[in-house]
Amino acid sequence: MSDHQHPQAETESAGTAEAPVFKPRKNGQAQAPSEELVAWMRTGWADTEMRDLKPIEQAAHTARRREALSAAFPGERLVIPAGNLTTRSNDTEYPFRAACDYVYLSGDQTDDGCLVFEPRAEGGHDVTAFLRPRSSRENGEFWLDGHGELWVGRRESLQESAALLGIDTADVRTLPDVLRKAPSAPTRIVRGHDSGLESVLAEVRGAVSQEEQDTAARRDEELTVTLHDHRLVKDEWEIRQLQQAVDSTVRGFHDVVQALPKAKATSERYIEGTFFLRARVEGNDVGYGSIAASGPNATTLHWVRNDGPVRDGELLLLDAGVETTTLYTADVTRTIPISGRFTDVQRRVYDLVFRAQEAALAAVAPGNRFLAYHEAAQRTLAEGLVEWGLLDGPVDKVLEQGLQRRYTLHGTGHMLGLDVHDCAASRTEVHLYGELQPGMVLTVEPGLYFQPDDLTVPEELRGIGVRIEDDVLVTPEGNRVLSAALPRRSEEVEAWLAEHSPRA
Repeated sequence: MSDHQHPQAETESAGTAEAPVFKPRKNGQAQAPSEELVAWMRTGWADTEMRDLKPIEQAAHTARRREALSAAFPGERLVIPAGNLTTRSNDTEYPFRAACDYVYLSGDQTDDGCLVFEPRAEGGHDVTAFLRPRSSRENGEFWLDGHGELWVGRRESLQESAALLGIDTADVRTLPDVLRKAPSAPTRIVRGHDSGLESVLAEVRGAVSQEEQDTAARRDEELTVTLHDHRLVKDEWEIRQLQQAVDSTVRGFHDVVQALPKAKATSERYIEGTFFLRARVEGNDVGYGSIAASGPNATTLHWVRNDGPVRDGELLLLDAGVETTTLYTADVTRTIPISGRFTDVQRRVYDLVFRAQEAALAAVAPGNRFLAYHEAAQRTLAEGLVEWGLLDGPVDKVLEQGLQRRYTLHGTGHMLGLDVHDCAASRTEVHLYGELQPGMVLTVEPGLYFQPDDLTVPEELRGIGVRIEDDVLVTPEGNRVLSAALPRRSEEVEAWLAEHSPRA
């Protein structure tokens, strides 16, 4: 890893690291500090160490998750990084979002962190969270370094983090040397989050030949796959986080409905901003770039430019989800008539998508194949497309050849959790081709999209895109729709708009 990310190690108390080298900055810091200022900045600071801290709410759950991972890789060293800051432009970074596997196992969300599972001779692992400690006031790091606490805010001390997370902690700046000097053991790392640590491990492994490098890559991938397998079934704490994310999302959709008149005077950006405001005023974020697609923009699956007009007579497809402070996200879509009522053609498309979603929801139950609800939705949509004359039957032939996909485009859902497309690296035999289990949370989101330039459909259908998406928990008895508070039937949607959307 780079020296910028993990400079020379120092203890929190001793402050033995060399002082940061002063570099003139274009933000007004052009004058090197005097010896008098440096000396003065070392003194007069209160002791702010927080003692008697209670563990974070999920600490008991993260401990159980670490035990499960430990049991899956006996005798092996495991390295799970949080990731580093990423430059947005010049000297500014993107807001940091910790890697999901790291958060799942620790509850920590700080940049540069890393969990290391060190195998014990007697079995099991000692787990250490390597973190950045408090900035040293003794050597000036806290005010001279652009990532010092005077610039970016106070961090927990290593002792505070240990109490909060329930994990032993150490200075992350020592980690490269710790790995280099560690006893020989098979070592795996979750790749893609910390290129510096990956380089250190490549050095430690000594993998030179292409075959050795390929073997190391496969072993690392097995660690990621196992973690995603473990994350498929949510515990009760995770389910509560997801319900909170969904509840906030529902309130955001209500806000959008009320804001439609103002959005018509501006653009889709007003809708995007209205939903984002709900996330922010409740202390949260969004889990992905909101799709606020009006009119023909709704036929573009990942329309995130959100710069189009909002016009009466057209549909608004809003796909958005609040991400809680614990990083669990909702993912909900509603398609609503901007004027308050569907046209006959819009209603025909909407009601077919609704019937497809109903068929899909009926197939979400423990023991059912994951693909069953997708197949149920696709059959319903194909039946409708054949009935309308857009596809030549029989329906079984259409489904066998996948012809309906010209208009349905995507799968009917995905897992949901810390990632909006959760557990994407899990084994296909336990996910895509596996069976649903109680505790899994997934989206159910059939859609129909008739492109504006598609000459295979009547002109009246061109430019219409409809998706209905809900977040669903698999229960022992069947399923529970977490987002059931939002209306789905076309007549319910119109009643919702009449009640909550003031007419311009």
